[in-house]
Amino acid sequence: MNANRDSETGPWRHSPVDLSGIVPPKDAPSHPAAKADLFGRPPQTFFHKYESLILGGGAVLLVLAIWQACWSAGMISPLFLSGPSAIARQFYETLLHGTLLADIAYSGRNFVIGFALALAAGVVLGVVIGWYRRARLLCDPFLNALYATPRIAMVPMIIIWFGIGMWSKVFIVFMSAFFPILVNTVGGIRTIDADLLRSARAFCASDWQIFKTLAIPGSVPFILTGIRQGVALGLIGVVVGEMFGGSQGVGFMVAYGGQTFATDTLFVGVLIIAFAGILLTSLAEKLERHFSRWRPER
Repeated sequence: MNANRDSETGPWRHSPVDLSGIVPPKDAPSHPAAKADLFGRPPQTFFHKYESLILGGGAVLLVLAIWQACWSAGMISPLFLSGPSAIARQFYETLLHGTLLADIAYSGRNFVIGFALALAAGVVLGVVIGWYRRARLLCDPFLNALYATPRIAMVPMIIIWFGIGMWSKVFIVFMSAFFPILVNTVGGIRTIDADLLRSARAFCASDWQIFKTLAIPGSVPFILTGIRQGVALGLIGVVVGEMFGGSQGVGFMVAYGGQTFATDTLFVGVLIIAFAGILLTSLAEKLERHFSRWRPER
């Protein structure tokens, strides 16, 4: 007992050292290696931190500068192509004195309604078809046939069904975005770990409990992949629907600009669609990365 007490309180016992009062000298040399993080990695420079933005933005600015120089020098015929300054001028005029805001609102409404319906129907039917074997066997021939059929070939029939109003565009967006979401949801449900299913069954879990705690959370990354694909195809659908049978919208603007050889108006519509696609796809990718963090690195 004494030996133990001496070993704990003896003079040779190491006491904690207070390092809070130690301050490095002001004339100590600063070296980049001294600023490395705990893993020994050197700090990122401004260029490495924003490398993709700098290189991508620089490439875009370079192309725009060359394009504008060729346009100003008269090397580009306005009948076939427009210039950045003319496109910006047309955008400004259409925004202030034209129907650009109304066209964007009309196309956006068609896209939101059609995509929301596709998301709800695709996830629900994907879970049912992926979970129940007989439902999958019954629906597989129809899904394969419709998924392989180009949606643009069905546009004339959809216009006959729904007319040239808003709901024909909504249905085209729905058809374009529905199948990627459905197929990816079915794939996510079918890739659930069999050991987890057996464990849930061993604890007498019901189908609804398995759906809520195992099937849906496990298939979220696949659903988000389908959403990212559905966003791109839905934008294509709304443009195609407005080009074929419409009197307003961004797609109608593109078609009207092409028919009247107004290339500046055409490019305004194309750039609006491109920026909308970039924005929506980037948001979908961020959601996909957020919910896929649990997945192991490959």
